[in-house]
Amino acid sequence: ATFFMLARSSSRLLSATSRRTFSAKVPAPPLVFIKGEEMTRYSMELIMDQWVNPYFDTSAWEYYDLSCKARDDTEDRVLKDAVAAGARIGAIFKEPTITPTAVQQAEMGLKKAWGSPNGLMRRGWNGITISRDTIHIDGMELGFKKPVLFERHAVGGEYGAGWKQVGKGRLVTKFYPEDRYGDAVTVDERMLDNDLNVAVVYHNPYDNVADLSHVFFKRCLEMEVTPYVVTKKTVFKWQESFWAIMKDVFDKHYKADFVKAGLLDRTGNELAHLISDAATMQIIRWTDGGFGMAAHNYDGDMLTDEVAQVHRSPGFITSNLIGKRDDGTPIKEFEASHGTVADLWHAHLRGEETSFNPLGMAEALIGAMRHAADLDSSNKAFVYNYTDLLRQAMHRTMVYGQGTRDLCGPDGFTTEQFIEKVAWRLDRYLKMGAEEAEERRTAPVRPSRKLRRNYDVDEEAIKELFAQYDVNSDGSIDLPEFMDMMIKLGVAPLKHASEKKVEDA
Repeated sequence: ATFFMLARSSSRLLSATSRRTFSAKVPAPPLVFIKGEEMTRYSMELIMDQWVNPYFDTSAWEYYDLSCKARDDTEDRVLKDAVAAGARIGAIFKEPTITPTAVQQAEMGLKKAWGSPNGLMRRGWNGITISRDTIHIDGMELGFKKPVLFERHAVGGEYGAGWKQVGKGRLVTKFYPEDRYGDAVTVDERMLDNDLNVAVVYHNPYDNVADLSHVFFKRCLEMEVTPYVVTKKTVFKWQESFWAIMKDVFDKHYKADFVKAGLLDRTGNELAHLISDAATMQIIRWTDGGFGMAAHNYDGDMLTDEVAQVHRSPGFITSNLIGKRDDGTPIKEFEASHGTVADLWHAHLRGEETSFNPLGMAEALIGAMRHAADLDSSNKAFVYNYTDLLRQAMHRTMVYGQGTRDLCGPDGFTTEQFIEKVAWRLDRYLKMGAEEAEERRTAPVRPSRKLRRNYDVDEEAIKELFAQYDVNSDGSIDLPEFMDMMIKLGVAPLKHASEKKVEDA
């Protein structure tokens, strides 16, 4: 899958699909579609109705509702069913879901505060890594100029920790090989002299770090970025193995290719290690982009949040879980890296206008559809062409100044207007001939100046100035009015001095 999201489409468009009338929908390859909640669920319903359903027969898709109510009504059976389906089909799209707090449990009338579904999903799909990469749009300035790739170890660490609040005493952690009581190995033993302590136990499973390494280094090579491995092994000695495994895989399988490509020039032609503290600083400093990082579960979670903020917001990075079946077939789950956007949902419920940017969710849907087509290639050419053009339609709509208000300010489109505009543009692109589509793809983009970070124009003052020179108030300025304006403002071009001398003679 392609993780650096450029506004570009395939240079080859099959003539059989370039001028479709779409009287017959194309069967979409099997996919698991997990529904979530609130604003993101509402927006995906609009996207499915306007972007997907006009062109695809999605009867092979399996839908699972992971809203709090559905999980409560089924005693979480729906989550187990979704995980089983994902393992069987291998391509999953997931909307953001709610992990309810005790307060939300009471508000929703739930039997219990159901836990995050992510742990069961990652275990059920043999999760290896969560890939989180920056999304880039031609003609629009975001945080990083070039792609930033990130691999977050999908298992282990604090997220699965066991803990207990205890008082003074002796704390012993023991390991029993092959679960045989009696043959214990003492992992740690210490005296606790505080009246109040919290004892925490967790582990980092490293069997799949080699798989993570291959995913990471292949993607870095593909996207031509410099790889860095991030740990805190100078203090947390147990993290040494993570680095050692990744370096071994790199040196044996990838180093020569990286050196040949010149991607290790700034690291002395060696795989570089970064202490996690240093990584937090470099993410802020390296705004040119062009790098990738791999880290443990918790560090990866924190550092990718930082990447998102530098780049613009969580809506501008991807979040893709990569696992595998026992036979090695990849399982991939795609979702947005943001939540359900509760504030906009509540505004929507109050009948107010909203302006939600669905870019992250749309990129997730594109990724899931492409992976589904990789697993079932019967209509792969059309799926790839469609997703290329959908991405182009989205990105061009934003660059033309027709994006949502997070990009275009108060004049930006509402949630519904943006989705409708992209639908209109997508339909045009899909019905073009191959030559026309290729010409449009390569045409230069003139981005709206409002998208520049330093845009600070007083638009009301401009309107007043326009009205001053629109003397007949017809909403336009003709040539005499324009000439009068240029002269009064002192910006009218003057004849060259040489020409003036000839006239004076």
